[in-house]
Amino acid sequence: MQQLSGQDAMFLHMESKGFPMHIGGVSIYDQSTAPHGTVRFKDILNTFASRLDRSPIFRRRLQRVPMGLDQPYWVDDENFDLEFHVRHIALPKPGDWRQLCIQVARLHARPLDLSRPLWEAYVIEGLDNVEGVPAGSFALYLKVHHCAMDGASGTQFFASFNDLTADAKNPSDIADWQPKKRPSGRELLAKTYRNSLNKPAQYLKLAKEIIPAYKRIQEGNKEDRFETIEEKASTRFNGKLSPHRVVDAVSFDFEEIRNIKNAVEGATINDTVLTIISGAMHSYLESKGETPEVDLVAACPIDVRDDTEQDAGGNMISLMNVNLCSTTTNPKQRLANVHESAVKSKAYAEALGHRIGLDVTDTLGSYLQSGLMQLVNKSGLAETNVMQNTVVTNVPGAPCQLYLAGAQVIDSFGIGPIAPGMGIFHTVTSAVMGKKGKIIIAFTACRDAVPDPDHYADCIRQSFTSLKSSCKSK
Repeated sequence: MQQLSGQDAMFLHMESKGFPMHIGGVSIYDQSTAPHGTVRFKDILNTFASRLDRSPIFRRRLQRVPMGLDQPYWVDDENFDLEFHVRHIALPKPGDWRQLCIQVARLHARPLDLSRPLWEAYVIEGLDNVEGVPAGSFALYLKVHHCAMDGASGTQFFASFNDLTADAKNPSDIADWQPKKRPSGRELLAKTYRNSLNKPAQYLKLAKEIIPAYKRIQEGNKEDRFETIEEKASTRFNGKLSPHRVVDAVSFDFEEIRNIKNAVEGATINDTVLTIISGAMHSYLESKGETPEVDLVAACPIDVRDDTEQDAGGNMISLMNVNLCSTTTNPKQRLANVHESAVKSKAYAEALGHRIGLDVTDTLGSYLQSGLMQLVNKSGLAETNVMQNTVVTNVPGAPCQLYLAGAQVIDSFGIGPIAPGMGIFHTVTSAVMGKKGKIIIAFTACRDAVPDPDHYADCIRQSFTSLKSSCKSK
């Protein structure tokens, strides 16, 4: 039995009607690499069954504390049913990319059953007319509640049911699993009481962190090491949102992205991707006659795990705001400006302390966390007080080729959650597929905010082309 951390529980409390808080991913597999040239659904089920002991996420569910007096716990699901979680569907003909994205968006809009282990996987066949995808390929859409993992721990979860070679075999004897007894309400209340005794020490620890952090920020402001983003644009991405979703993804060659970033001294791959997204968002809003007069702002999650926590599950992230410099017309200059903003944002995050956010959420009680999230959702505060225009998260993909039941991964991208007042979420994935490195920019958006996702995908491509051309010119 393990209790959710404050940050894990925050994502659970954030969930509301029309805004499920799960993250996901889509991978496309070429089954011609399998030992017999084909993969049956039964093979995939057997693969999952043989790997269930590799991650606790597979077979644990939530148990709430009576009256919500403390954060929930993870407990073994005594009624675990693998075939409830791994499902088999197919696209209708013609089976093209747009149909795949529509199907994934519909699945992503549906909340997970909070009474069961918080993950689902869908094997999707019928990808007969997806450009560049070999005949017979299938997709796997996986979603996991954000309270169970973040992007970094999600990479490990994805690897738990994939192999490094096409001929890897499942063990013939799958270990017998016996769920541990669930705690009673009385036991949970006793734990709640013991946890409450630690609260004064937690508040004191937090106070000791906040005071020096405040001093570091004051010093940084005097030395002009930080960027203050005072005015933020209110866009179609930040208004009232519907429960309907759209999804799409655009792939780029890693070497081309690296060549672009090398054109600006000090720039990084992340700076380059942020610049591409900046240009895409500006162009899209311009095409709607809604050109913002001030720069757009992105929230970028930061993994705060240290060397001893690389295998830690759950969520361990902080956020930094980056000015996307979207009003800068020259793409190369925009990259330089985004790089400067990112450097100042990182400096601010370091001065504040990467782990202070974790300690704040751990210190807040369940009642207070839940109440604050309900207040934000019901009052519409997120829709009227713009903090950021989008979230851009970098999810590290596998550094090597992966296989599922012998089928080779040939494409993959992540999908994030939409929250009130935040109608578009970008996921950036870098991975090795075949002999080439790829960077995939994917987005999830409210369908009312982005009714034409193919047009926004084109805006991403055009932004990349403009940046590439600008960085080549002298």
